[in-house]
Amino acid sequence: MNLGSRWKLYGDGSAPPPGEVVRPEERLSWGRTVGLGAQHVVAMFGATFVFPVIMGLDPNLAIMLSGLATILFLLIVKGKVPSYLGTSASFVGAAAVISPGGANPAVLTGAVCVAGIVLALSGAVVHLLGPRVVLAAFPPAVTGAVVMLIGFNLAPVVAQNYWPLDQWTALLTMVFVIAATVLLPGFLGRIAILLGLVFGFAVSWVSDRAFGPAALPDGGSAPRVDLSGVQEAAWFGLPSFHTPEFEVSAILVALPAVIALIAENAGHVKAVQEMTGDDLDPYMGRAIFADGLATSLGAAVGGSPTTTYAENIGVMAATRVYSTAAYYVAAAAAVLVGLCPKFGALVAATPNGVLGGVTVVLYGMIGLLGAKIWAENRVDFGDPAVLVPIAAGLIAGIGGLRLAIGDAFVIEGIALGTVVTLAGYHVLHRFSPGHPRPPEPPQDGPGAGGPVAARDTDDEGAEPR
Repeated sequence: MNLGSRWKLYGDGSAPPPGEVVRPEERLSWGRTVGLGAQHVVAMFGATFVFPVIMGLDPNLAIMLSGLATILFLLIVKGKVPSYLGTSASFVGAAAVISPGGANPAVLTGAVCVAGIVLALSGAVVHLLGPRVVLAAFPPAVTGAVVMLIGFNLAPVVAQNYWPLDQWTALLTMVFVIAATVLLPGFLGRIAILLGLVFGFAVSWVSDRAFGPAALPDGGSAPRVDLSGVQEAAWFGLPSFHTPEFEVSAILVALPAVIALIAENAGHVKAVQEMTGDDLDPYMGRAIFADGLATSLGAAVGGSPTTTYAENIGVMAATRVYSTAAYYVAAAAAVLVGLCPKFGALVAATPNGVLGGVTVVLYGMIGLLGAKIWAENRVDFGDPAVLVPIAAGLIAGIGGLRLAIGDAFVIEGIALGTVVTLAGYHVLHRFSPGHPRPPEPPQDGPGAGGPVAARDTDDEGAEPR
């Protein structure tokens, strides 16, 4: 059985000349392949460990599982879709509701586990019925609204939990990330989040020595950087595992992220298809299934959700090397990093002000990805059947409206906004005059073939997943 783990040497093993590409089933010399794998590790690193910290989960476990998830993904897609699976940002909004401040990690991972199973089942359906079923169920208008809900619903988390703890460090970190994303060239722009974390750490360390401990909202004070946990941590050891717990209310909050992940995976498959010239539609269902399976298996042991990473697709576009061998190298390196508790302790020591500055940018970018999906697919907001359900869903979700059904069942926030948007859109297009079915997206140009197909380019900045 060919699982895409055998590679033919490309030429003499050196980098491809202009206009040529290294295909997924090929590889460069092992020395160059290891170097490319290191690039992929750096590209995924910042977002993959910062999102677990924000969600109150173990970053060491997230890094280790991202490597294992990537290997699982490559095996399921038979090596046809080169991609790295890092921590998904789509569940950050649900985490803020289910486990504020990391209070209920077991309930959060239980909800993520169920969402992963639903995502895997969705992938199986797409594999059986074809990729067009994705657009039929989740057209760009709906997908964009759900992604926007997930991002903008997080604004209070920044304003209440991170920013007030060290506003000046947060401001400087935010300005640095914005500038780095836009002004730094190529690969450096893609790792702006990682660079921002390093910059924020440095600012916090200098501030501790220049101005003393940071003042806390409760009247106390604390040092911005506390590395005592790093000194005590071992160099080698297993991450922290836990058993998930399942609550219906939490699961309902997490399920809308499935829509975003379906769209994201479909878009990434299309992006790789455009770069390689291969017909990858037969593998779209496999890709979605693999991501769902990796998410559910990871959450079953207390890990973070996963998704394919645009940052790593950008690395491929820049290098023109699509070899899956480089991804296996990156995955192996991630597993080794995950087995280093010192790394996890260092991540856990990230100052709150630094997280405040980074999350302002990340959460806003997540929300605006929804608007980008609308723009690329030319969603018509002059059509009341599109405008009205989306408008109502956004206010219901971002405003945190609650709908209580009896004493034991409540649907609110992102979940309620998603239900309003999805149900309203399809009902109106089914029954309103002149709308027998949702309009098809254009087959050429931006967004062709998927809600977010055109967003991964070689000049793209660091984009959250």
